[in-house]
Amino acid sequence: MKVEKILIRLYVHDIDETVKFYEKILNQKCDLRFKYSEMKLELAQISNILILSGTDDDLKPFKDTKATFLVDSIIEFKEFLLKNGAVIIRDLKKVPTGMNMTVKQLDGNIVEYVEHRK
Repeated sequence: MKVEKILIRLYVHDIDETVKFYEKILNQKCDLRFKYSEMKLELAQISNILILSGTDDDLKPFKDTKATFLVDSIIEFKEFLLKNGAVIIRDLKKVPTGMNMTVKQLDGNIVEYVEHRK
């Protein structure tokens, strides 16, 4: 059971301009970019930044989520988190990159956990 990477989340309306800005400031290219049509969002990752783009209404259900933890085994993390006082907000679900879930942790913070498909 390992957290492989922690991504901070940015919520924006113009993903193109935001991606260009962070590519320049970080001197890195966008690692991942895709449309999540089911949720009417577009996402991009540059280094440890996850950019979520959509309308205010489309972003609203996600704005309380503070970070995304990329993990090696989402099932192991689910079991661990439930045994340690966490509450599942959005249960395991297939997403364009693999599987995810959103959890309110014991400290009150809301975190998305993602296991990328290999």
